[in-house]
Amino acid sequence: MSPALAQKQKIAIIPGDGIGVDVTGEAVKVLELINARGRLELEFIQFDYGAEKYLSTGISLPKQQLEDFRDNYAAIFLGALGDPRIPDMAHARDILFGMRFGLDLFVNFRPVKLFDETLCPLKGKTPNDVNFVVFRENTEGLYVGIGGFFKKGTKDEIAIQESVNTYKGVERIIRYAFTYARQHGHTKVTMSDKNNALRFEGDLWHRVFQQVSEDYPEIEKEHMFVDALAMQLIKRPEQFQVIVTNNMFGDIITDIGAQLQGGLGMAASGNINPNGVCMFEPVHGSAPKYAGRNVANPFGAILTAGLMLEHLGFKKEALLIEQSVCMAVHEKKVTSDMGGSLGTKESGDAVCDFLQHLSGNTLR
Repeated sequence: MSPALAQKQKIAIIPGDGIGVDVTGEAVKVLELINARGRLELEFIQFDYGAEKYLSTGISLPKQQLEDFRDNYAAIFLGALGDPRIPDMAHARDILFGMRFGLDLFVNFRPVKLFDETLCPLKGKTPNDVNFVVFRENTEGLYVGIGGFFKKGTKDEIAIQESVNTYKGVERIIRYAFTYARQHGHTKVTMSDKNNALRFEGDLWHRVFQQVSEDYPEIEKEHMFVDALAMQLIKRPEQFQVIVTNNMFGDIITDIGAQLQGGLGMAASGNINPNGVCMFEPVHGSAPKYAGRNVANPFGAILTAGLMLEHLGFKKEALLIEQSVCMAVHEKKVTSDMGGSLGTKESGDAVCDFLQHLSGNTLR
């Protein structure tokens, strides 16, 4: 999608629950600054979908709202979801999975980028060593919710969870990963599965990976079992450029990636449908006990805002956001989880200050 400077593009903002509200506020603050300085013609519209609305009205995400997002919005920014008053997370599933499945957001895009070696728990690793992307299939696998119980609540209970993998779903995420690699100058794509144990889904993934790779002869293809991949991410992360895997394995290894870059508070993600409206979310939880205390790290949310701008075609502005966060990290203008002394709002202010300094006359 390219910028439409003549007409405003609407961005849906759903702050969510807990610290999601806190960090989303900082991300929106950065977005509003860069929108005003760059005259991007973006309009940010807030929605109150979350625990409070669900508890008071029983509404999570109405079907007509999903249709509105699909038809009238350029992108969606979603904060963390989760509240202990809703122990089964019904509202969170309705909202998050409702958009992932309802909008066919089959690509989960997770960049893993270390800004400062002091943030990495691995000895001797630098930003050059931790810089790769993970593409997680986002609409199939174990997350489709097919299964059930037999004799629930008894000692004979049986719980069945089905993993669904289609040729279409596997092919399009693998092709997306190879296309991304080609467009961004990467030379290797690593596909991870567990086809030595999960024979049927693994066989499909392995065959499709081989087939699709033939259309990208200049890119090295590599296969790695997911347990070996997890080990190698810790041992030698510098060997990876682009990783593609299924829904469950992607969920796990991207948390390893987040820790390599400084923790979940630094992790951004995009949920992508190349032909429709996309949804962007920081990947940390709602951490209710820290909500409203001005302690949560807002950088993952701010970097997610940058991913959203890049997707909308504002690549220069997205780069400025990343550079501003990087400067804040280097100057220790950060929250306590990263070794700093600032609060959520003050960290967001620091990014805004660096953004204003960097932007100068470079924005539109």
